[in-house]
Amino acid sequence: MPCTCLIKPSALPLFPCPPLPYLSHSFIISDFQKKGINATNVSWQTQGETPCACCLVSVANGSRTVILYDTNLPDVCEEDFHRVDLTQYKWIHWEGRNADEQVKMIRRVEDYNRTCVPEERITISVEIEKEREILYQLFPYGDVVFVSKDVARHFGFNSAREAVVGLYPRVKKGAYLICPWAEQGADALGPDGNVIHSAAFPPENIVDTLGAGDTFNASVIYALSEGQSMQEALTFGCQIAGKKCGVQGYDGIV
Repeated sequence: MPCTCLIKPSALPLFPCPPLPYLSHSFIISDFQKKGINATNVSWQTQGETPCACCLVSVANGSRTVILYDTNLPDVCEEDFHRVDLTQYKWIHWEGRNADEQVKMIRRVEDYNRTCVPEERITISVEIEKEREILYQLFPYGDVVFVSKDVARHFGFNSAREAVVGLYPRVKKGAYLICPWAEQGADALGPDGNVIHSAAFPPENIVDTLGAGDTFNASVIYALSEGQSMQEALTFGCQIAGKKCGVQGYDGIV
């Protein structure tokens, strides 16, 4: 059944979605530990409830529909970020959300970097995924900037190549701008003015596309942080994102 089918409200309890707004701290930590995620610096909030998203994935084509139960959980703010020991980090990534606060966080990292020798500086990356004007202020703050297909189309671009060329004046000097474009692969543009392209690597059967974009971003960041070139990182990102689309969930991608 396609995931775009209409769902009667009375049918919603049939889906295996626990009351996540009331999930315990221990449940979340346990899940992080199973995935090998260090949660030491997670900013646990004393107000608000944990959001819940029920994801319906089509068995026909792997597309998804997300039913979000949003809550009043606060976003991480500058005050939370000030508790982080920056000496422990090599790379920090921001997904565009509460951009006004995120700019303040990034400026703290920039101030820190000015006190460090080059090899100890933290690389800053940002993702501008949603078509929200407030997020566009993040463009000049990343050493690596990811811009989504949706945002690129919002600005009138019809391909990843058009997007990175057209939006590059918005990023800071020396930065890389990256735009993934689903089955068309991804493009990047850096300070040398040359557009880099990687083809997509679709799986034999598309099973689950949920999180493919985040998988791409994480894979590119990992490759770059390991010293690979942008061409290598872009190709690796497309390969792992393609592999993710061919499996349910995230286990077994790498």
